[in-house]
Amino acid sequence: MSDTNDRLPPLNALRAFEAAARRLSFTKAADELNVTPGAISQHIRQLEDYAGTPLFKRTGRSVLLTDAAQAALPLVREAFDQIAEAGRIMQAPARKGRVMVSSAPSFAAKWLAPRLDRFHNGHPGVEAWVSADSGLTDFTTADADFAIRYGAGDYDGLKAEKLLDETVLPVCSPRLLEGSDAIRKPADLAKHTLIHDVSAEVDPSCPDWTSWLKARGAGADVDGTRGPRFNQSALAIEAAATGRGVVLAKRAIASADIAAGRLVAPFADGSISVDYGYWLVWPKGRHLTEDVRAFIKWVKAEAAASEVAGV
Repeated sequence: MSDTNDRLPPLNALRAFEAAARRLSFTKAADELNVTPGAISQHIRQLEDYAGTPLFKRTGRSVLLTDAAQAALPLVREAFDQIAEAGRIMQAPARKGRVMVSSAPSFAAKWLAPRLDRFHNGHPGVEAWVSADSGLTDFTTADADFAIRYGAGDYDGLKAEKLLDETVLPVCSPRLLEGSDAIRKPADLAKHTLIHDVSAEVDPSCPDWTSWLKARGAGADVDGTRGPRFNQSALAIEAAATGRGVVLAKRAIASADIAAGRLVAPFADGSISVDYGYWLVWPKGRHLTEDVRAFIKWVKAEAAASEVAGV
């Protein structure tokens, strides 16, 4: 007979502990797990009885972790990640033929969606489901197999593979290159509306209109602060494509409209490389199904082709 100390700790109590320790709040843990704060407290007491030592220091409304809790927390998180991964492997037969992708909304709408027919034509037995999400994907709760994110590639606990580099350049409707107010040089932008992309995915190295105009020697001729602002790149691109003005756009987001002739780049030397890029990310240790691996291989090939083509 095994010693009673070898028994596993109660699973529900461990879930309560992990949520409370991560959030340093019983109330927030209760909200996350959809139970009452009293239930969280009861689970923590049960786990402390099991451990034979306190796990939290109560200080008014907040809580702090004891040394024992701090030492155990990383292992508990890893264990839940492995349990979740085991569940995904069990579900693999039911998920066959389906790939779940999380992507930033503008990249999903303007780069990924226009290409999906090519994937489905080449893989008729697989459906790609795209979830457009602005925030970082929480793989402990999300149903995504992997995510495509714009950033520097440093995602804690996740495997990250570069998909695309990014550049920024002015683009506009071809109509703005015609007539007496046609755009031929940066100073001509004084006669046109400047559209600003102020989406949440901000790259510190990404220029705004003021810095772009200054670098082109047109800072004194054009007020780079004027013009409408859009909090999603796709909306800023669409405003430019309909002739509303000129937008300083991410090339990947503008690529479909450039290829379709709805947008043109008025300046041959207008592009500026930025530090951020697009990354494929998923949890370290995740089992990728054959369908998911096929989609990743396909999307990498699409990215490589777009970089060669310059769109």
